[in-house]
Amino acid sequence: MTRVFALIIPTIFIISFLFASARKVKVYESFTQGVKGAIPLVLSVFPYIATVTMATKIFEVSGLDEQLSNLLSPLFKWVGVPTEIAPLLFMKPLSGGGSIAVLSDILERYGVDSYIARCACVAYGASDTIFYISAVYFAGLKRKKLTSALVISLVSYLLSVVLCCFLCRFL
Repeated sequence: MTRVFALIIPTIFIISFLFASARKVKVYESFTQGVKGAIPLVLSVFPYIATVTMATKIFEVSGLDEQLSNLLSPLFKWVGVPTEIAPLLFMKPLSGGGSIAVLSDILERYGVDSYIARCACVAYGASDTIFYISAVYFAGLKRKKLTSALVISLVSYLLSVVLCCFLCRFL
């Protein structure tokens, strides 16, 4: 089965190449033009990505995530979110790689069939790295209203976590 998956990307590439050739598209020239257009985009996005990456690492190394978990644990209990998934909830908006490590730790510690693990998995799968996406999206905009977009994104993220934990009680 893994061989089939390993062939999917090359197959898509070959089919796209053959289709473009049949339509008389200069594939190599089109590709190089696309790459030329990507370089300014990468240069404009890089400072934002570097900032988010550094902020994520500082948040993780400083122990601020643990302190924030302890501070907000009464609120989590009140809204029905297990406090054990708090580190995941703080890491997911910042870092995809860091949050998968936290999720793995939760699954290992509490078991994959536990209520805590189900909540963690649904919360992980139902959200994305808010700050990374915001950095990429707002890097290309001239008029930036980043604060309101971040507040809306974070509030909707937290509401989705509360809803997913509520639904996991019945699954």
